[in-house]
Amino acid sequence: VQLQASGGGLVQTGGSLRLACSASGLTFDKYTMAWFRQTPGKEREFVASIGWSGSVTYYADSVKGRFTMSRDNAKNTVDLEMNDLEPDDTAVYYCAADLIGTAFSAPKYWSTWGQGTQVTVSS
Repeated sequence: VQLQASGGGLVQTGGSLRLACSASGLTFDKYTMAWFRQTPGKEREFVASIGWSGSVTYYADSVKGRFTMSRDNAKNTVDLEMNDLEPDDTAVYYCAADLIGTAFSAPKYWSTWGQGTQVTVSS
């Protein structure tokens, strides 16, 4: 199983980025997918998740209304559209997959992880 995250970069406050995660080696449309983020010295933090069909999404309060997660089961991909970015959004962003519900926000519940992509928001 492999998850490949991409799309990170440097953006100014108020800007936008779109992250993508490509999955292989799993029956993608059976998996709940999620995005987490982590900064040095801090624990990995839940950002968003999406159910297998794409009809159910769950967001951390800190990103609600600014970030949108979507998936394309035909392409085995999930996206995270990030708008109105703030310096506090600066982190390495990881995609994750598991056969669990969207509300499982603790990293310990997720078994499969991608390698991470850096997002930096300058003030």
